[in-house]
Amino acid sequence: MAKKRVYELARELGVESKDLVERALELGLEVKTASSGLDEEAEQLLLMALADGGDDGTDEAASSTEKTAPAPEADAEEPAQSAPEEAPQEEPRVIEPHYVEVIPDEIDSPEVLLMSPGILVSDFARMVGRRPTDVVRQLISMGEMVPVAGAVPETAIVELGKHFGFEVLLDDGTTEEEAEAEEPVGPHVVEYEDDPSTLVLRPPVVTVMGHVDHGKTQLLDTIRKANVVAGEAGGITQHIGAYQVEIPGGGAVTFIDTPGHEAFTALRARGAHVTDIVILVVAADDGVKPQTVEAINHTLAADVPMIVAINKMDLPAADPRNVRANLTQHNVIVEDLGGEVIDAEVSALTGDGIDHLLELIGLVAEVEELKANPKAPAVGTVIESQLDVGRGPVATVIVQRGTLTRGDSLVAGPVSGRVRAMFDDKGNQVKAAGPSTPVLVMGWSDVPTAGDMFEAVKNERTARSLAQDNVDTLRARELTVPTATERLGQLLEQLRTADHAELRIIVKADAHGSMEAIRDAVAKIEREDGRVTIIHDGVGGITANDITLADASEAMVYGFNVRPDAGARRAAEDQAIDIRTFSIIYELLEDVENVLVGQLSPESVETLLGVAEVRATFRAPRYGTIAGSMVTEGDILRNAKARLVRQGVVVYDGKIGSLRRFKEDVQSVANGFECGIGLENFRDIKEGDVIESYQLKEVART
Repeated sequence: MAKKRVYELARELGVESKDLVERALELGLEVKTASSGLDEEAEQLLLMALADGGDDGTDEAASSTEKTAPAPEADAEEPAQSAPEEAPQEEPRVIEPHYVEVIPDEIDSPEVLLMSPGILVSDFARMVGRRPTDVVRQLISMGEMVPVAGAVPETAIVELGKHFGFEVLLDDGTTEEEAEAEEPVGPHVVEYEDDPSTLVLRPPVVTVMGHVDHGKTQLLDTIRKANVVAGEAGGITQHIGAYQVEIPGGGAVTFIDTPGHEAFTALRARGAHVTDIVILVVAADDGVKPQTVEAINHTLAADVPMIVAINKMDLPAADPRNVRANLTQHNVIVEDLGGEVIDAEVSALTGDGIDHLLELIGLVAEVEELKANPKAPAVGTVIESQLDVGRGPVATVIVQRGTLTRGDSLVAGPVSGRVRAMFDDKGNQVKAAGPSTPVLVMGWSDVPTAGDMFEAVKNERTARSLAQDNVDTLRARELTVPTATERLGQLLEQLRTADHAELRIIVKADAHGSMEAIRDAVAKIEREDGRVTIIHDGVGGITANDITLADASEAMVYGFNVRPDAGARRAAEDQAIDIRTFSIIYELLEDVENVLVGQLSPESVETLLGVAEVRATFRAPRYGTIAGSMVTEGDILRNAKARLVRQGVVVYDGKIGSLRRFKEDVQSVANGFECGIGLENFRDIKEGDVIESYQLKEVART
């Protein structure tokens, strides 16, 4: 590597060559004249000395930076052949094109500089109007050893500019389009933006939800004039279907028939915001039930307009007033009671009120001004998919933008394809499908995932290439999936730094009284520019549906005297959701308050050791009631902490008193084996109960 001459370094620093030679000699460097060479180590040492050694020589030299540097006096001592024939002239520094000083138009302050990462120290000094040595000295104080000819570390540019009184904006020269290409929003979410002049009205997409047996499928059956119920086992919807019907006065409505709010929220958790309106079906004779409440909370969390359909008005026991009154307890206030939610009294059996309901759907759609561009490349969402024996991979999709035509090349996440054939909801082949139209598509390379968004591309090669890119992205994400602790840490950081923080929580409790007390107490927890929102609450154990809603809404799950079931535990582990359970109300409230301000105090972290299901009970003179159990998860340890859970509610929390296998006392029983378990000072054990063995460890969390 070529050595830098002393006079070259002096010119870069804006000092006299003789002063630099004197300082080098003081440091014991082998320097004789201004044309002597400096290796990298000597150059760094000299720069450090200049940064730390005062300004005795450099201050005077700095005052004459505009003058031409004279020929070094010591050059005469050097042989003629080693001295430069003409003294080096001070030339204005040529700045590379990408190091440009810019004050953005939208920023009025003159103290804002736009810099590129990798800017040289000398260029930085010129832009802030300081000497390079000042910049070097400040960098050294920041722990960065950078010479004048070196680049300012990207992590130090902003702080360095702040030290010299400037606000520095970093510009990497990347356009917005390039940035979006470098950071894709996901393999199954397609973003698009259309010119408002290209948008036209489109049919609304409606999802029907409600409690079991309240008449969801019967309502759709009446609307579609097709007997769907008779072909389904037990009257329960077996899959997600999509149907389009004409409404009075012209126009169409697309209905998504889901088996419940779980599918609706699962689609939303995957980024598929396909539903425009939700119809909440409530039986007039049965009123608001637990699944009705869940459907309400899932709808409110999704911020989707709701229409209440009070069904079964043909029954003598129908009481629509009671239904409306009960809905007010769950933040659903209909127009008759002074609210904004519209409702309709219908009978899915006789067809009364159906036309009025369809008119209300059209009214809401008109208010929402639902529009799409029908001439753009097709984009939509996969609603349901399966492997058909005769047709291969097929998928029911809803087009959200553009027009999907036969022959189009498609990509949906890691799956590509070409539209070989399309069928409407009546089974007829169609050649094209516009916005909000549901169709069954054949021609996929594999079965796409429900909830993935698809898009039409120019050819099959592009589709395969994009699908492969999405496969690689998915693999990379699987390697970097955050844990529940990491996800909680990210949430705490957001709450600490957000100007208007909102902590969303899901609360499950063991009794209605406990739930009311928690709801009232949580409503009083607040901070400046921060609030707590309970997006769902209920009585009973924590279920997988609660975890799905938490994932879709970025919420935390709290339990009071309740436990998650096996499905909820698996879902929480897969989706990195932190479940926090308490047996004392004030501890739960204290935890919510700490999370809202972005911190957690030291706490006891629970580790689940094993789970056993009680299959039978026996009486023993010495041990009381013995639970004949099957270990279904982990290991059950003798003398470990244990809780008895009955239908999701904790009825005992204590210790395992005895553990036996084949009349022998044992220390542990592994997964898949039967055993007898006795709990200390507790005899109320019943078949179907669940015994959880666990341990606690005190850790500090911030």
